[in-house]
Amino acid sequence: MNDDNPKPQPPEPPGPGDCCHSGCTFCVDDMYQEELDKYRAALAAWQTRNPE
Repeated sequence: MNDDNPKPQPPEPPGPGDCCHSGCTFCVDDMYQEELDKYRAALAAWQTRNPE
């Protein structure tokens, strides 16, 4: 594997008590979902560059 092209790693999910359930504008659950979407896109691009 090329060290200049590391495989993307998934984001760390929020813990069970990280969301306060008060409707925050920047909820940790929403931010995690955004990071997960970015990860999936980065992983798909990485897989295209690194076919098995």
